[in-house]
Amino acid sequence: MANMTKYPEPLIFGLDIGTRSIVGIVGYKEQNKFNIVAMAVKYHDTRSMVDGQIHDIGKVSEDIIFVKDELERQLNGRKLTDVCIAAAGRVLKTAVGHGEYEFAENSVVTQEYIHSIDLIGVENAHNKVLEELAESSEMTKYYCVGYTVIKYFLNDYEIHNLEGHKANKIGADVLATFLPEEVVSSLYSAVEAAGLYVTNLTLEPIAAINVAIPESYRLLNIALVDVGAGTSDICITKDGSIVGYGMIPSAGDELTEALIKKYLIDFDTAEKLKTVSPKKKVINYKDIMGITHKITVDEIYDTMESVKKDITSKIASKIISLNGDMPVSAVFVVGGGGKLTGFTDYLADKLKLSHDRVALRGQEVMNDINFLVENVKKDSLYVTPVGICLSFFDQKNNFIFVNVNGSRVKLYNNDRLTIFDAAVQYGLPNENLFPKRGADITFKVNGKSRIVRGYNGEAAVIKQNGNIVGMNAIIEANDKIEITKSTEGEPAKIELGSLPEFNGKLTFMVNGAEITCPKFAVVNGKPETQYYNICDGDDIEMQTYYTVEQLLYFMDVSPEGKIYINNSEGSLNDKIYENFVVTWKDDIEFEDLKEEIIDDESDNSNDEAAVSSVALNETEVVKEQKKSVDLHIIVNKMPVTLKGKSDYVFVDVFDFYDFDLENVKGSKLNTKVNGHQADYMESIDEGSVIEIYWEK
Repeated sequence: MANMTKYPEPLIFGLDIGTRSIVGIVGYKEQNKFNIVAMAVKYHDTRSMVDGQIHDIGKVSEDIIFVKDELERQLNGRKLTDVCIAAAGRVLKTAVGHGEYEFAENSVVTQEYIHSIDLIGVENAHNKVLEELAESSEMTKYYCVGYTVIKYFLNDYEIHNLEGHKANKIGADVLATFLPEEVVSSLYSAVEAAGLYVTNLTLEPIAAINVAIPESYRLLNIALVDVGAGTSDICITKDGSIVGYGMIPSAGDELTEALIKKYLIDFDTAEKLKTVSPKKKVINYKDIMGITHKITVDEIYDTMESVKKDITSKIASKIISLNGDMPVSAVFVVGGGGKLTGFTDYLADKLKLSHDRVALRGQEVMNDINFLVENVKKDSLYVTPVGICLSFFDQKNNFIFVNVNGSRVKLYNNDRLTIFDAAVQYGLPNENLFPKRGADITFKVNGKSRIVRGYNGEAAVIKQNGNIVGMNAIIEANDKIEITKSTEGEPAKIELGSLPEFNGKLTFMVNGAEITCPKFAVVNGKPETQYYNICDGDDIEMQTYYTVEQLLYFMDVSPEGKIYINNSEGSLNDKIYENFVVTWKDDIEFEDLKEEIIDDESDNSNDEAAVSSVALNETEVVKEQKKSVDLHIIVNKMPVTLKGKSDYVFVDVFDFYDFDLENVKGSKLNTKVNGHQADYMESIDEGSVIEIYWEK
């Protein structure tokens, strides 16, 4: 019993479920070393797997049980229950998505904002995959199983780390990877039928790269090629990140099939011929007719030569495509297929690299791996199985179920699942999760473009098990999630008078009195007041002057005689600007008459009568002026002048403003003065703003 518990915990069990074989490894991590204490291999008796895909779940499960039993035997009876597995890259789909967020004002970037644009990028990548599936009429459901950030952007400039910076806009390019549901389901079914529980799921190319290309190497532009039996998986690194995943459905099995067809032999015999040692000169084999033949090793190699060249050519083309139509600096090859004589040299030639830049990776990348199993040497065959075990320490993955708005949603769990992940898998579009800003207004002021942003809407209201949480809240299995969609904000709105160029008033000196006139602007060729609501596409020219004719119209006067502007004779069409002086002289001026009468007082025999006459005339003039007070107001955003009364009430407006009261056009007639409801007899003053409209 002592031998069953001598290993440090946790004891990690990893399975590489491949096309030709299943490799099982058990080990533990001590400091920075991973120690392998048990290893077993089982070759498939039948073609229960083809090109990395399980075709016979029952048969694969039997082979898993065989490997598990052998490992338990090596561990002196210790039972294995939890296992790490990997999915083949044959069915992997990748897409680069861009996520960005624009702030209403300059803001400090936090980790929450960074995580949000990562997830927006993942959703954008997922949409690209969905579009690709729609074009091919494929109905398969794909799950995101991981993503890598390629680049971050701060105000459209590339940056390594966004956190702590102030920005108006942030963005991220994200490489996301996706697997179809049936691939993962078949793996889970085969493993669970063998009495095991999947504690971690990764991808075969990710597992391989974690061993073959350390983090310190990823600044270089390197390709990793894992040549298996059914597929050749490819990873590309550059500038410290994984920038591409790819796969070609060509690998060792094609070489085997070439031998089958040439020599009329079964699959197992062909596999033996394929791996024959070059030291042997002649090989005996029996074909399916039972006839024994002799063949040289050179003949076997010649038969596989054209296929080998074809496979390396496809791999090279895929590498160049994934690397932006450029060759990489070096290539690391792992897996059994890459061990064939001449394989790496052919690949180097296709990539136009020197032969020493394309090499098998085995013992030299396993410095941190100790094989404590007898008669087992470090080899490129074991790079992926070891990587599967090591992935346990990076993250624990499995599938979980949560309830979103009453629907059961299945999620691939990477220990970082958030509300956002559940919402995306549920099918809620991104625009229903984040606040939507109302429409912007773009217009021109004096020939220069200007933009006013719409108002932000409300974010989605999210409840997790009855508690209000944020979009980045971590979720767990069986969580109940309720999401109320986000809202769209009001569209941008700005009045003409709110523009800094529009200060609202122009002041002139007219016959010694200060006259203040409302400022106007010309919008799309039409004069508008400060209360005009600017529309998208408007072309605004600010009017910083009046013509003399406009001033007289505003004052509602018609002087006789000459008009002077700043003491110079002017005309009705002359422009007058802020603080200009305008004067004129009519035939009879009351003040002149008053001064004339007073000057003649000494010559008048009836002084009191004269004074009384002057007083009487002055009173009459004042009365006449009081009768004819002009009132300048704004009605439904249009200037209107009221005349003929000393005092005005609301109902007087209808004498000077044409509004149809006879034909009812709504449920209620709204009458407002300066923003409040007014009755018909409410007094109105100079400058009042009137609104009259039917309520629908």
